[in-house]
Amino acid sequence: MSTHTLQPKVCHKIAEDLSVLLADTYVLFLKTQNFHWNLKDPRFHSLHVFFEEQYKELLDQVDEAAERIRMLGEPTPGTMKHFLEITQLDEAGHGLSGNDMIKHLAIDHQSISKWLSGKIKEAQDLGDEGTADLYIKHLRDHDKAAWMLQSHLHGEI
Repeated sequence: MSTHTLQPKVCHKIAEDLSVLLADTYVLFLKTQNFHWNLKDPRFHSLHVFFEEQYKELLDQVDEAAERIRMLGEPTPGTMKHFLEITQLDEAGHGLSGNDMIKHLAIDHQSISKWLSGKIKEAQDLGDEGTADLYIKHLRDHDKAAWMLQSHLHGEI
């Protein structure tokens, strides 16, 4: 079913869920970028580059989620205040070690993956295969990011 054939109540419900994904992804984007900027670690160069790659990938995901909300005919949240009100993630503190940064990011990616796993069937049941497809793509992206982060820690999470 295309977004044009979905009932307005369905579009609104799915857009609300997508807004949570958008907020979580944006908060994780900013956290990853913050860690990229403020990293102090003997592996500085490799982690600095790695975090940059990750936040650039997250920025693409932010745009995909926001555009899907608009395709559903709903307004896209766009303020940090709103994102912080609906995100499921926590902001990180300051002065973290490289490993603590990695752990925070891995846990956040896992959290988003778990949430997405529960939303795929829900979107399908509501007849929105487009959003289900977006969820599946983002699930793969977050699973991969979590795996890459965990690989730096040798199973410490």
